Amino acid sequence: MQDSTAQQKDMPSDFTPKKLKLTKGNIRVRTRGNLTALGWKDRRDVYWLTDFDLPPEEGNFCDDRKRAVKPQMVARYNRHMGYVDISDLMANSYSMCRRNFKWTTKLFFHLLDLTVLKSWILLSSCGAKCAHRDFRLLLVRNLIEEAGRSHYRPTPSMLRRPSAAAANVMRLDSCYNQHWPAKHKNSIRCRVCSDRGQRKTTIYKCAICDVGLCVVPCFADYLTKTNL
Repeated sequence: MQDSTAQQKDMPSDFTPKKLKLTKGNIRVRTRGNLTALGWKDRRDVYWLTDFDLPPEEGNFCDDRKRAVKPQMVARYNRHMGYVDISDLMANSYSMCRRNFKWTTKLFFHLLDLTVLKSWILLSSCGAKCAHRDFRLLLVRNLIEEAGRSHYRPTPSMLRRPSAAAANVMRLDSCYNQHWPAKHKNSIRCRVCSDRGQRKTTIYKCAICDVGLCVVPCFADYLTKTNL
């Protein structure tokens, strides 16, 4: 089977939407040898090429409710098609891809669509009653809520050991401003005094930074000054 934009070698050249101009329920058939080409219109044009089924009768076929009657080959295919077709159909129902994306971006979002779909299938297999659309909406809400709660996220560069200049900037960042003095079990050298060439010890330290600091004035200098 192929859709209205597909092209196949043995498909008749006049099997196009502009040339056939099918209305709902219309069936057009061409045969050559054991090949049967079918043009059928339901909600959209469908073009079919097969060597398995006998050619159906041409004409317009709708039921009492004016719904297009499926040709036998279409109905049989829908009954026996593999899950790959269903998976692609479900993933494309809520696709994130857009026409102006590069192929690498399209591939990424297609894989992301399949990941979300497989996650929903796994959830359903555990007995959860949740529609595919509702699962995607719930996933988006949870991601937004989690992003709102996470105010601080270290970048990859911050995970590496920072340079001395970067460390001075990081300790003055607003994310690090809840520092309080705490007692150390032993006397330790004051970091600020050591940087200034003075050898002094103290029993106090910064509870978060875990460095020795004289309460006055080194504690305030360490947390407020870039250059010690």
